Amino acid sequence: IRDEESGYNKSLFCIPKHYEEDLERVFIPHGLILDRTERLARDIMQDMGSHHIVALCVLKGGYKFFADLLDHIKALNQNDDKSVPVTMDFVRIKCYC
Repeated sequence: IRDEESGYNKSLFCIPKHYEEDLERVFIPHGLILDRTERLARDIMQDMGSHHIVALCVLKGGYKFFADLLDHIKALNQNDDKSVPVTMDFVRIKCYC
């Protein structure tokens, strides 16, 4: 996304009522995020080869992205000739500083 990108008008999306007043525009549509998440899963599978994948999710904010990414990795794992072991774990961080 270029810096001068103006985004999309929020009227093109289904915005929850409690966000309507706080949101001016949408910069990255959900479909694009899903596409990029799937591509990231493909890249991870290609880069890791047959190595064991250990996925670590930083809780609270990352759980949805983490779940979507692992769903794509699992689907690729099931539909590929080789199966790569995947282990997942979760951590909570009190402070990001």
